[in-house]
Amino acid sequence: MNWGAFNYNNFRVITMTFKKLILKIHLWLGLASGLIVVILGITGCLYAFEEELRPVVHDYYYVDQVKNKKLPVSQIIDIAKKANKNPKQSMSGCRIINEDDRTVIIWFFEELNPDAFWYWNQYKSTYLYVDPYSGEVKKQEDYNFEFFVFVRMLHQTLCLNSKIGDPITGTATIIFIVSLITGLILWWPKNKQAAKQRFWFRWKDSTKWKRKNYDLHNILGFYMMIFALIIALTGLVWAFDSYDKGVQWIFNGGKTIKKEKLVSDTTQYTLKTPVDKVFASIKKSNPSAKSYYLFLPKENDSLGTLNAFIRFKTRFDDTAIDFDRYTAKTLRTTRYEDKSGGEKFRFINYDLHVGSILGFPGKVLAFFASLVCASLPITGFLIWWGRNKKKKA
Repeated sequence: MNWGAFNYNNFRVITMTFKKLILKIHLWLGLASGLIVVILGITGCLYAFEEELRPVVHDYYYVDQVKNKKLPVSQIIDIAKKANKNPKQSMSGCRIINEDDRTVIIWFFEELNPDAFWYWNQYKSTYLYVDPYSGEVKKQEDYNFEFFVFVRMLHQTLCLNSKIGDPITGTATIIFIVSLITGLILWWPKNKQAAKQRFWFRWKDSTKWKRKNYDLHNILGFYMMIFALIIALTGLVWAFDSYDKGVQWIFNGGKTIKKEKLVSDTTQYTLKTPVDKVFASIKKSNPSAKSYYLFLPKENDSLGTLNAFIRFKTRFDDTAIDFDRYTAKTLRTTRYEDKSGGEKFRFINYDLHVGSILGFPGKVLAFFASLVCASLPITGFLIWWGRNKKKKA
C-alpha cells in the first residue's frame, strides 16, 4: 500500500471539507449581518468628513462681520439662556472655536424618556449659535435631527435606544469580523499561479460582470482587511461596555484604575460662576488651541467643578483642566501623558476608528475602507445568487 498517496489523499479530503465548512460559515454569517453591515459602512463613509463638511453646509457657523471686540463668554451664555425658551433644558456646555469669524456654540440638554424606543424620544438637545460680536443668535438648532447627528446615530444604534441598538450593531460587527477571517481563509491561494489571480484585477474586454463582481469581493476585501478590522474592533468599544472595560484593563496591565472625583470648595460660595476668568486663563496658556470647551456644573450641584477642555489639531496635545466653580482655582490638569494606558487608548479610540489619527489621509483611507466594507455584503450576495441560479439551470 502506498501510504504516502493515502495520507496525501486524506489530507486533500480534509482540506476540502474544511474549506466547505468555512464557506458555509462565511456565507450564512454574511447573509445574516449583510444589511446592517451595509448601513454601518455607508454611514461611516458619510460621517468620515463631518468635521470638514459641517462648516461648509451650515452658514450659521460663521458671523456676518468680524469686529474688534468680542462679548464676554458669560454674556454670550446669558444671551443663549434667554433665547432658549424651554425651561426644562439645562445648559450643558459651550464651545469657543479659536477663529475670529466663527460663532460660539452653546448647548442645552433635557432628558425625556430613557426607555423610549427611538433615540430622539430619549432626550432633547438644543444648540444655539451666537455671534460673539453682536450677540445675535444665528441659529437655534434641534440637534437630534441635524444631518450628521442623525447619520452618527444611525451608524451607532440604527437610531434606536442604545440599549437595543448597541447590541444589534455590536453583534453584526462581531459577525463581520468573523466573516473577514473566514474570507481570508477562502481567499488564500493554493500556489503561486493562483496567487497571481488574487492580488490584482486582470480584466479584459471579454471579462463578464460575474468575474468582475467576484474580483471586487475578493481583491478589495483582501487589501482593506487590516483597516476594516481596525474600524470594527474600535467600533465595538461603544457597543459593549464590558468590551470597553476589558480593553482598558488590558492596556492598564491587568489593573482597574478609578479616577478620583474632584469637588469644589463650598466655603467660598458665590452665585456667579467665574466663566470669563476661566476662559481668559485657558486662552492665555493655550493660544494655539483649535477650540475651547467649557462644561459648567449643574446649578443644583454645589460641589460640581467647572471643566475646561482644550482641543488641538492632534489628540496627543489635548488638555483637560478642572476648576473650582467658585474661585476659578485650578484643581487638576490632565494631559495625554498623565493618563493611564487604558485611558490613553480610550482617548484615541475615536481617532483610530475614523482614521483621523493619521490626519486627513487617514480619513480618506477610513472612507474607502468603509466603502469597501459596505460593498462586501452586496458583492458577496451577488456571488451567492449567481451560483444559485447556475445550480437551478
